[in-house]
Amino acid sequence: MPRRRVRGGKNSWSRRLALAAVAAVAAVAALVAALGVVAAVVSAQTASGTVYLSFDDGPSRYTPRILAILDQYGVHATFFELGEHVAADPGLTRQVYAQGDSVQNHTWSHPDLRHVTAGVFATQVRSTDAVIRAQTGYTPLCLRPPYEAVDAGVYARAESLGKQIRLWTVDPQDWARPGTSAIEHRVLGKVKPGSIILLHDGGGNRSQTVAALPDILSTLQARGYAFATMWC
Repeated sequence: MPRRRVRGGKNSWSRRLALAAVAAVAAVAALVAALGVVAAVVSAQTASGTVYLSFDDGPSRYTPRILAILDQYGVHATFFELGEHVAADPGLTRQVYAQGDSVQNHTWSHPDLRHVTAGVFATQVRSTDAVIRAQTGYTPLCLRPPYEAVDAGVYARAESLGKQIRLWTVDPQDWARPGTSAIEHRVLGKVKPGSIILLHDGGGNRSQTVAALPDILSTLQARGYAFATMWC
């Protein structure tokens, strides 16, 4: 009895192989695309670079707690201190400097430097220099005008006193006490390589800032950031 001929055998197998090859290519392409997305996410989470952590308006009773956290994470920061607060508790400034942190000038009593005379400007800066120098042996080279209140006159007067102005690029407004989580999210959501982060260790209740600091430091370190200080 003659065998029945199977119609289209070779063509059928060819079509199947072609379809399988197309499916394999599509699967590989999808995998590559997925890996690319994962790589992009990982890259964003592990961005490397240097950031500058700074504290204003101290020293105060919150300063030792902040110093303890910085020491725990092996981080140094820059403290822009008010002369009147240094004079009230000079031991705190000695402690900041002894721990390897930078102590810089934030004026004597936190005025808007755009609206003071040249004489008052000089007194605000030089008096603060004097009390910081008495505790550290170092004369600050950086000046941070309160309120970020600067204009051409402020820059010119600062330069005449041998100061460089250093402001900030990331401000979570921790001074307003928006909540620990808000402080953390505002810092971590805006920071990038080269950022200068503004926080406060004085000028009011800074318990939220203290509470937010460990997560800020640990997250930034996990992302690959290093911390540096400003000496101008």
